[in-house]
Amino acid sequence: MSSDKLNHNKGEALYLQIKDVLIKRIQTGAWKPNTLIPTEQDLIKEFDVSRTTIRQAISILVQNGLLEKKQGRGTVVKPQNLIGNLGKLKGFAEEVLERGQTPHSKVLRAEFRDDLYHENDMLKVTEGEPILLVERIRFADEVPIALERTCWPKDIGEILIKYDLNQAMYYEVLEQHQFYLKKANERITAINATINEADALGIRPGEALLEMTRLSLGINDHPIEYTKTKYRSDQYHYNIELER
Repeated sequence: MSSDKLNHNKGEALYLQIKDVLIKRIQTGAWKPNTLIPTEQDLIKEFDVSRTTIRQAISILVQNGLLEKKQGRGTVVKPQNLIGNLGKLKGFAEEVLERGQTPHSKVLRAEFRDDLYHENDMLKVTEGEPILLVERIRFADEVPIALERTCWPKDIGEILIKYDLNQAMYYEVLEQHQFYLKKANERITAINATINEADALGIRPGEALLEMTRLSLGINDHPIEYTKTKYRSDQYHYNIELER
């Protein structure tokens, strides 16, 4: 029996079974963010249930923030916040892909610099030695989520600069060249968007951002990445699992 078929002999109410099917379609990307879901009549025909049953299922998803009713349009899939999992060393693109969305970037700047003294210090690079600076806007589907400023030592920078940095997944590229991340230290703070930051992210100046500063270490415990990423707080939050 298909997982989308209802079990009329099951003790669980039909509207709850339908609710689970619809959630699965959202989570797997079968129903994309910001798109209309099928009409009530289409769903009634598909599941062979009453209008009341369909409305009960949809109402739950609206209440849970997965769907949104648009006046004059219908019901659309709401874009979901990206969730960063503290304790897992992942890149932005990996997090976006796990949400069933498509990551891409817009490069604002990519250049070697020899005057970034704080970044040189964090990366334990000799003063005056150039490091690669890359600044990008990060997107999930077509929604700007974050501003990213990443610095890399010269040997890694010379590898990355050969790639299309609008599409490149840094950690994947590094592993292809036998550079492996072992761990990272992160610091998260709350800040307010400047005029330029707000313009790049499509928000109002002064809106809240989450600023994440990450120093990543290789298998020899030597720094290989220093990144500062500013996330829209309405599109991104962190999940922390605590045990006692």
